[in-house]
Amino acid sequence: MIRVVVDDIAFVSADAVIRPTTTTLEPTSASLRRLEQVGGPAFWEQLSLQSELAVGSAVVTAAGDLSADFVVHAVISSADLPVTVQQVKQALTSALQRAGDWQLTRVAIPPVGTGAGNLQMEDAAQVMVEVISTAMTAATCPREVLIVVDSEEDRAVFDLYLKRLPQ
Repeated sequence: MIRVVVDDIAFVSADAVIRPTTTTLEPTSASLRRLEQVGGPAFWEQLSLQSELAVGSAVVTAAGDLSADFVVHAVISSADLPVTVQQVKQALTSALQRAGDWQLTRVAIPPVGTGAGNLQMEDAAQVMVEVISTAMTAATCPREVLIVVDSEEDRAVFDLYLKRLPQ
């Protein structure tokens, strides 16, 4: 089941939060910094890398003080590669595969690839609904994906694309 909720992703009850990041695990938008603040030092400790990750990959870490137990970091951009629809598809697919590998049944995810200079909300919604519905059809986990948005307007955009899915 895919549901869209208006909430603060840092406090949503889920097995994991999918967090869009850069190749160095930096958040891709200012609003995602909230996860770091709420996650606290235990979350920050998880963010050190020996080398950069590949765009399109995903990695699982502990969530620190977040409501979720885990964070799945979906790498959607790098210092020299801006966000594209293809990179969002690849990273989101990888993140959902990691969630399945870890048997995470309930996953929360913010709009992926949005923010200043990135994808429009409509483009992100279209890509996300397509990738999530395909992944959920092909795997047993996750069973529920909560798309967590900041406003009723954003919820309406995602709901529009969800209504287009075959029943």
